[in-house]
Amino acid sequence: MQKIPGFSESDGQFRRKPSAFRNFISADPSSAFPAEPNRYALYIHLGCPWAHRTNIVRSLKCLEDIIQLIVLDDAEIKDGKMMWCFAGEKKDPLYGFKYLKDLYEKSEPGYDGRYLVPTLWDKKTETIVSNESSEIIRMFYTEFDAFLPEHLRESSKGEKGIFPPHLRAEIEAMNEWVYDTINNGVYKTGFATSQAAYEEHVYPIFASLDRLEEHLSDPKHQPFLFGDHITEADIRLYPTIARFDVAYFTIFKCNLKMIRYEYPRIDKWLRRLYWDETNGDAFKKTTDFAAYKAGYSRAVKAAVVPAGPVPDILPLDA
Repeated sequence: MQKIPGFSESDGQFRRKPSAFRNFISADPSSAFPAEPNRYALYIHLGCPWAHRTNIVRSLKCLEDIIQLIVLDDAEIKDGKMMWCFAGEKKDPLYGFKYLKDLYEKSEPGYDGRYLVPTLWDKKTETIVSNESSEIIRMFYTEFDAFLPEHLRESSKGEKGIFPPHLRAEIEAMNEWVYDTINNGVYKTGFATSQAAYEEHVYPIFASLDRLEEHLSDPKHQPFLFGDHITEADIRLYPTIARFDVAYFTIFKCNLKMIRYEYPRIDKWLRRLYWDETNGDAFKKTTDFAAYKAGYSRAVKAAVVPAGPVPDILPLDA
């Protein structure tokens, strides 16, 4: 049985391991990691969907001048681990490192776990705050609001916030099954190295996509997943759907249906987020289709990067 180094296990299954750093930035100035302008740096790779969600929120919340963004633009697999790195002669602007692993070892000498993007770094204490994307995005929702204009603060948005109290239970419920069967489901399918493992995971992806398509048929769930404003549910789903037709369908063999042809409501939702300039282009400017095609091809050791589909995403009025 083939095993993909760093991804699949000996039984052909892909099992995601938990994040190792789970600290939290707080608006409380007495906290271990207080919110301060220019204190923190967010390390990402444009190809990674987990990093993508943090980059979206950084843009949506207009935190570009408050949280530094550092983009790793290459990756290697060494000793069974993904090694995010800088291409060519480029280096980490803070320390001159080539590999993300060097940052982890600076934070915790002798560290032997995974080197993940996103990584949220504290420049003052020179340590990793968090590498758990679902928690980083929630820090970004509110903890830096004191440094933003009133209209950008979650407290001023009421029911139109990213994670509003009246929708939290529904958003959390959706997060759970979307993560398991779609966000992570495409990985469990794409990195499967046995037929049984592949078939175990490919069908639930499309059952959940069918469920999302039905969800979006309700006028209360339009134009976004929970109505007329963007919530965490949209942010967590978008990176996977943006990659679906250009990478998961072809490279990861999630090929029972394409979003653009067989899921018209999901496709319309995707196109609205991507093309809508009223959200500051937060979705469009953080999306890189070429990086997805090349990155996932490299991850499965494919010799050829797929050219299509053309276009990468349909126009808004398609």
